[in-house]
Amino acid sequence: KGGDDDDDDDDDPVKRIYRFFKGLLRQWEEDLAARPEAVKRTAAGRNETKTLKQCKDYIRPLFKLCKTRRLDPSLMSHILKIVEFCQAGEFVKANDAYIDVAIGRAAWPIGVTQVGIHARTGRAKIESANVAHVMNSELQRKYLTSVKRLMTYYQKKREDVAPSKKVLN
Repeated sequence: KGGDDDDDDDDDPVKRIYRFFKGLLRQWEEDLAARPEAVKRTAAGRNETKTLKQCKDYIRPLFKLCKTRRLDPSLMSHILKIVEFCQAGEFVKANDAYIDVAIGRAAWPIGVTQVGIHARTGRAKIESANVAHVMNSELQRKYLTSVKRLMTYYQKKREDVAPSKKVLN
């Protein structure tokens, strides 16, 4: 199982998120360190190492928010869904949850949204509950990118999961 999750922390979403991703980073680092020297020296090998380093740098703000318990509740619920789906081996659902948090489910109006003096009936759908979080700041964009990379890594590691439950890129 990915991440070091103890039974007493299952009810604490912040600790669960932190431990899951921290454990995946550690696992990924160990996997890369275990590669033969010849593989490490290839362009692909060096690229993979750079990707891990960037992932670690980018996810650091998420870990800080978890430690100080200042993670936005709506963002936390989305990330927790991602963690739960990944642990259950439901990578398609985890990917859907990631897309929800990254670009949201907001109605994307095309063209003129306000014609005339009457409010549109569908206007209510273009409200804050459906708005994406990733667009809010560069910091969030970066750590959500790392979350996606770790999801992809964990999916590759889980050979016990049926291909129909995986996202193929």
